[in-house]
Amino acid sequence: MSVNKHHEERIKRVCDYINNHLDEDISLEKLSAIAICSKYHFHRIFKSFMGISTIQFVQLTRMKRASFRLAFESEQSIIDIAYEAHFESPEAFSRAFRRTFKQSPSQFRINPEWHSWHSKYEFKPPIVGENIVDIKITHFEEKNVALIEHKGHPKLVLDTVAKFISWRKETGLSPIKKSDSFGIPYSDPNTTPSEEFRFDICGTHNGEVPDNNYGVKSGLIPSGRCAVAQHKGSHDQISDTIYYLYRQWLPDSGEDLRDFPCFFHYLNFVHEVDECELLTDIYLPIK
Repeated sequence: MSVNKHHEERIKRVCDYINNHLDEDISLEKLSAIAICSKYHFHRIFKSFMGISTIQFVQLTRMKRASFRLAFESEQSIIDIAYEAHFESPEAFSRAFRRTFKQSPSQFRINPEWHSWHSKYEFKPPIVGENIVDIKITHFEEKNVALIEHKGHPKLVLDTVAKFISWRKETGLSPIKKSDSFGIPYSDPNTTPSEEFRFDICGTHNGEVPDNNYGVKSGLIPSGRCAVAQHKGSHDQISDTIYYLYRQWLPDSGEDLRDFPCFFHYLNFVHEVDECELLTDIYLPIK
């Protein structure tokens, strides 16, 4: 095993530990022990790969969860969110939040600047080994959905998600707890000009969608055979599972693709669980 791969495995192990233990006290000594590496060296190894220190990574990961709480859980107070993020006071949380995102928690709650927010999370932990557990062939039953189209920069999708959540809460149609939620990317966000990118956010709903100010309308996800892979963890890494389906599984499967984009079935949501607990089924339509 190369030295580089050995270090990648240590970093991946530490990142996984942090994501799974956000509510615990996390020290450099603890992380060095997880990495099985001297604390005098590991912090430099980590920063050389990730571009930030382990302690910065811990705080940014907690702040990421806090951001989703602010944006999508209006019933949670900023005080509770601050303490959950391991700050000693709401004031300390507010200072750190503003320093990081150039918005106060209150400003972010009202009008989050997602494009700037994404720039703080452009580091990417290494991928070690295969994270694909199983791929199944299934027949997807046709779904009538309410949908909202996102058109524009991929980093602003969460603005459109917030509108769809508001529509769901305001109307009581396609309630989050009782309906299925889907996402349909019509192209690869990594290769599509931002002005041409389209992503539909959908929730199951029978019947016509009443006229509304959110731009939500009726739609359909067609029935048909699909290959399904379950992605576990952050949506930031979901492309790794998608590329696995296209690059490795599809050529060996003997299957042909249908004329409909791959789509996601969200089994839980980032404002409800920590990112490490996210589960998303990825459907690849096949003939």
